[in-house]
Amino acid sequence: MSEPERQKLVRRLTPAGVQRVLRGMRRQRILIVGDVMLDEFLWGTVARISPEAPVPVVQVTRESFHLGGAANVAANVGALGARAVLAGVAGRDAAGERLRTELERVRVDSIITTLTSRPTTVKTRIVAHHQQVVRADRECSDDLAGAEEETVTRAARKALDGCGAVILSDYQKGVVTPKIVRALISRARRRGIPVLVDPKVRHLPRYRGATIVTPNQQEAADGSGIAIRNDEDLFAAGRALLRKLNCQAVLITRGEDGMTLFERDESPIHIPTAAQEVFDVTGAGDTVIATLALALAAGAALPLAAALANAAAGIVVGKLGTATTSPEEVLASTA
Repeated sequence: MSEPERQKLVRRLTPAGVQRVLRGMRRQRILIVGDVMLDEFLWGTVARISPEAPVPVVQVTRESFHLGGAANVAANVGALGARAVLAGVAGRDAAGERLRTELERVRVDSIITTLTSRPTTVKTRIVAHHQQVVRADRECSDDLAGAEEETVTRAARKALDGCGAVILSDYQKGVVTPKIVRALISRARRRGIPVLVDPKVRHLPRYRGATIVTPNQQEAADGSGIAIRNDEDLFAAGRALLRKLNCQAVLITRGEDGMTLFERDESPIHIPTAAQEVFDVTGAGDTVIATLALALAAGAALPLAAALANAAAGIVVGKLGTATTSPEEVLASTA
């Protein structure tokens, strides 16, 4: 595909074209493997400073729970009308029960392994007057090993058949181990199924051979060893990651500067941000990779799939808290 044709795919997000891809996305089944979490939000107001320490006292008025991490990726897939199959682990605790309840509510097919050896990962955010005051994490980040790792590997490999794409959602909480990654990439490549990775820099060598990796700009800089100060640095970092990971593409997300797509033997494509207002970037990366995987599974060319993912991310950052978007919202945003 020529450079003008590739750029045209990004610019021409016509309602008819977007609608065709969205219809194709609804027929897809996507496997998500990774670190599932429960996001807890405590909402309230601040009227005074604590006499015990120079910190605000938050009067909590309500609480809410949302799917986080790999579970939020699955929720995004479901919100876009497709079928999500989620493999991961959770603890035998109240948070794990709530996590499963939330997954049932959004109709995610869960193959979550229950473990007594670790708690369910919970991130608690205290928010006052639309500002996050503090976050508290409860988790175990040790890699799965032995029988626990084998159980997740078997479940994920079995679930792979019939899926249009695989997403590895790595939050460094122990599920995306080298063994699990190797098993899924090997099986998926034999079946011609794309593997997309939302990465962590420390684990980059694990993803070698994946189809697409979606680091943010800081992760791209750290992973490539190239400080990104300008476009020249960005292009060098993107190409270095392509070589290092032996992958088909790298999509670097850049916040208010949009995204830049790198493909083998192609010129980079820059996609300007679609966000009108930014209230909360929590979970935006989950939306990007979910939309990207679905569009590719539906047959969209990678530049078009990236542009749709950019549009979807622009919607969710305009919402407060961990959020998803719908086909109707994506269509309206690209009209």
